[in-house]
This record gives sequence, C-alpha cells and structure tokens, in this order.
Amino acid sequence: MKRADITSAELPGDPPLDVALRRSAQARRYSLRVSQLDGRVTLTMPKRASLDEGLAFLREKEGWIRGHLSGRPDPQRVHIGGVVPFLGQPLEVVGAQIRGPRIEEGRLLVPDDPARVAARVQAFLKHAARDKLAAASDKYSDQLGRKYGRLTLRDTRSRWGSCTSAGDLMYSWRLIMAPAAVLDYVAAHEVAHLQEMNHSAAFWSLVAGLCPAYQTHRTWLHQNGSSLHQVRFGD
Repeated sequence: MKRADITSAELPGDPPLDVALRRSAQARRYSLRVSQLDGRVTLTMPKRASLDEGLAFLREKEGWIRGHLSGRPDPQRVHIGGVVPFLGQPLEVVGAQIRGPRIEEGRLLVPDDPARVAARVQAFLKHAARDKLAAASDKYSDQLGRKYGRLTLRDTRSRWGSCTSAGDLMYSWRLIMAPAAVLDYVAAHEVAHLQEMNHSAAFWSLVAGLCPAYQTHRTWLHQNGSSLHQVRFGD
C-alpha cells in the first residue's frame, strides 16, 4: 500500500477522535475497525469515494465507535508498586537499593528511581525475551534439522513472529509476558516456516509435531494477546 493511500481526520467530540482514512481499490463499501491493541480507529473507503461522504459516515457511526472504545481496558502503566506480567505470572514491581532489575521471591526488584523504572523494566523484559526466544528457536531448529539466520525482536502490532525466505526470524518481545508455553509455541510456529513457507496442512502438521498442544497456545494468544499490548512503558 502506498503511504498516500492513508490520510486522517478528526471526529469532534469529548474527547475528539483521530481516525485513519484508508482508501482501497478492493473496498466496495465503507467499513470501520477499532484496533483491540491500541484503540486506533480506521475507516476503509472505496478508492474513488467522496471524502465528504466518508466523514458523514463517521459522524453517523460515532456512537458505535465511542462504545467500542469505552469497552477497552485501560492501559497498564509500569511503575513502582504496580504489576507487570512475566512468563504469564504477575510480578509486583518493587523499588530497591540495587543496580539492575532482578526477580526475587515473585517480585521484580528495580533500582528505586521512579523516573527510570519503566525504561529499566522494558529493557529487562527485552533481554529476557531474547534469551527465551533464542533458546526455543535453537531447540526447534535442531529438531527440524534446519538452521535459521538472524533473530530480531520488535514491538509489532499485527503479528507475534515471522520468518523470511532467507530464514531470518522476528519475534515480538512482548511474548515474554505471555505464559512460557505460549512463547514456546510461537517459536515452533516460526521455525516450522523454515521448512514450510505457508500455512498449509503440511505446515500445521509440522507445528503439531514440534508443539503437540499448539492449538491451546494459539487460542490463548487470540483471546489474551491484546492484554500484552496494554502494558505501557511510556506516555
């Protein structure tokens, strides 16, 4: 999609709402989407649709939009005294006279500096995510007898992982907040793409061989994945 295909508009009200306007040659009607991850509102319009008609459609659906936004959980901001999930378990964030974060007795101890706690917790989670995802990727690639290339971490919104045709793996570092078995499943899923670059029956059979309970973990992500994006580390 070309960048010029996406513009934005503001829907007046309390509060005003920013709406992304997306023109699509495939669209035959107006459609609205409210992201479960970040609350972003997107109006998809036919390629040659009138902007005035699109704005009128937005005003007509304002109640629907605000209703969906009001039903979203509030962001969970990381702070001393708060809680952050780690491998599916809630850890209380506790300030302590230490040099770097560490887990101790079911708590995440962090240097007692409120201004930097969110950044330090985020860095701790990313480091742990790399360790866990690299170990899981190594395990499954060894089982499969195929080597992967680079392993990178990102804060992706649309997918939990990916595998390129060159064999490079990418994962969302937020998987470290999911149960360990869920993180493990995503690694199995992406490593399976080293052999099957598709989602065919052969691919899913391969995933089942690597991770027999994958359907349970896949369902967990569908039902709970959005909660991992509600944990916020900044404004």
